Amino acid sequence: MLSREFVLSFREAAPYINAFRDKTFVLAVNGETVAAGRVPGLAQDINLLASLGARIVLVHGARPQIEKLAAQHGLRQTFHRERRVTDPATMDVVRQAVGATRYEIEAALSMSMPNSPMHGAHLRIGGGNFLTAQPLGVLDGVDMLYTGHVRKIDNYGIRHRLEAGELVLISSIGYSPTGEAFNLTMEEVATQAAIALRAEKLIFFIADDSVITRNGEVVSTLDAGEVDAALEAGGLSEEASAYLPCAVRATREGVSRVHLVSRDEDGALLTELFTDYGSGTMVARDPLVRIRTATIEDVGDLIGLIAPLEAQGILVKRSREVLEMEIGQYALLEHDGRICGCVAMHAFPESGMAELACLAVSAERRDAGFGEMLLRYVENQARRRGIARLFVLTTQTAHWFVERGFVAAPLSELPMERQECYNFQRRSKVFIKTL
Repeated sequence: MLSREFVLSFREAAPYINAFRDKTFVLAVNGETVAAGRVPGLAQDINLLASLGARIVLVHGARPQIEKLAAQHGLRQTFHRERRVTDPATMDVVRQAVGATRYEIEAALSMSMPNSPMHGAHLRIGGGNFLTAQPLGVLDGVDMLYTGHVRKIDNYGIRHRLEAGELVLISSIGYSPTGEAFNLTMEEVATQAAIALRAEKLIFFIADDSVITRNGEVVSTLDAGEVDAALEAGGLSEEASAYLPCAVRATREGVSRVHLVSRDEDGALLTELFTDYGSGTMVARDPLVRIRTATIEDVGDLIGLIAPLEAQGILVKRSREVLEMEIGQYALLEHDGRICGCVAMHAFPESGMAELACLAVSAERRDAGFGEMLLRYVENQARRRGIARLFVLTTQTAHWFVERGFVAAPLSELPMERQECYNFQRRSKVFIKTL
């Protein structure tokens, strides 16, 4: 990577680095990720994440390892409601497979070879009986035996280890107060841990062919309602179908964000967390995009957003003083709490017209449809105020507005007060849309 590209990427990551410091991340690493040999590379990224101040809880599964070992022992496996019926012989296999998988993960996280990304990391790994489990019992007449579910998470014990700078590693076996061990699912343990810890993020790792796409493109964000609709529509991979309900539950019970990230793409975890465009699918409880009226505190961000377009001559130069005086006429579009777009509406009620001005979207979000959202927002605001026609003056984006119903018009069509301040040196073209 060229030094300039590195500098720009590092600067782009800076807000995320600051935001994630001392935040708790629960990483759900299934047995398929381990079996595919992805853990050594993932361990490097986890170490980097920890070195930047994130608090890491890693929950692992061992489903394919259990199946392989059961086959070697000649054990017949029975499933009910997509859960393994765990008899005593199978439970012995579960213990062995989970133990071996945990060993492999710990070994990868402990590597600190010279000339490697983990040199000097010295990441401490903490474990313990953080789960209290109970049996599933009898379901539809089927005794699930040693198959269980989470009864309680020792969030105090986990937090104590995290505050001591340790990565907490949790396996998918839980213990009851009577001393019995139960076979749990990784996704339930990870979800319950994230909820109990009020985690900033819960992250599931999935295969490349399980990544959620629409029209050939990765779906970068979903809210809970969209997830429900996608599950009802069907057509999702087995992994996505298993993890998305967990994502919805987690976000509805206090987890800020849930991510589905490819385990096959090198560096996908870092790309998802530290870039604006991400790499996988992020699930949030509420829609990630909202449009609100700007306030005086937003002037600095507004200037930063429109400055590149002013430099290119796409937008007319506006001073800070003008922006401060007119700030109430501006609306800002936020994506996941970050300002990504703006627009202004200057009304001329006597003429039944309003000007759409200063429509801008940040460079990395210009393909996200945010300009369309801001246009619709202004149109709706104008209708509510009884405005019949919307006009815009532009030098370089005429086609965009024409495609959205604006029609070229002479300067004389504008309100007289707007004609009087027309910039004849800039020679902007006039377009009007009847609402």
